[in-house]
Amino acid sequence: MALKMRRNRGPEVPEACPLLECMAIIGGAWTPNIIWYLRGGPRRFSELRADIPQISPKVLTTRLRELEECGVIDRRVMPTSPPSVEYALNELGQRLVPAIEAIAAVGEELKRRAGGERSQAAATPRLKHFRAARSAETTE
Repeated sequence: MALKMRRNRGPEVPEACPLLECMAIIGGAWTPNIIWYLRGGPRRFSELRADIPQISPKVLTTRLRELEECGVIDRRVMPTSPPSVEYALNELGQRLVPAIEAIAAVGEELKRRAGGERSQAAATPRLKHFRAARSAETTE
């Protein structure tokens, strides 16, 4: 016998969902990391590359352009020779920092819990990342 479908009792999702708008910005690869490092103040491209060594220059450039287009960061060309560029969170970008910090705090809690669970039950390996889960699915 099939289970009866229950009605969703949550509030209706607005037509232009604000959560989706925000996640479209911070959901991109490396975007939370960029916001994390810009929260401390303006950074040049090379400084961000040093902060996030795993990111490729192309992806960093793409993400910075996307964040600028979304109105989250400001790009300022410095009058030096050769010219250098600084990126900084603007007022809207600063409002994302508490959300990124909250996500990081939950991540720390998840890591802590997973570490405790591993010591108690090491028989069940846990995948550390979504990509690891995807690659495990494709190899089976």
